[in-house]
Amino acid sequence: MSSPRRSVVGRGWIGSRGGLWLILVVTLFAATAVAYALGVFAVSGGVVFVPEGTALVGVVAAGLSGYDRRGPVAAWLVASAPLLGFRAFHAFTGLSYRSFSEQLTYFLEPRRLTVLAVEGLALGLLAFFSGSLVRRGVDVLRSDPT
Repeated sequence: MSSPRRSVVGRGWIGSRGGLWLILVVTLFAATAVAYALGVFAVSGGVVFVPEGTALVGVVAAGLSGYDRRGPVAAWLVASAPLLGFRAFHAFTGLSYRSFSEQLTYFLEPRRLTVLAVEGLALGLLAFFSGSLVRRGVDVLRSDPT
């Protein structure tokens, strides 16, 4: 029987692979911002609530966290990091006509960060539970004697 803490946080974040997940969060943030800057991902224009390239990166990473039994918190973090990376790209390159302090203020706007956190939570949980279901299916197939 697992404890409530382990159900939410997942397996230990301290240790050989736990630290890799924290590095993954930072890497997803930076890689998404760089991908937009290099044109790997593009925004076609208009109002963008959830950029599809960013969402795809976050959903894949969150699905992997579910498969790896890291817990919903890990899924939320890895799904939110690319969204925040897109926000950084938009704030610091898309608003280049503004001063750095204005760009930083825009990037750290609490309401928008809250929206990103909720978007990351929704995407992360859906992908986490999908990854968990895949893991359970794989475990059942491995343990099936026939």
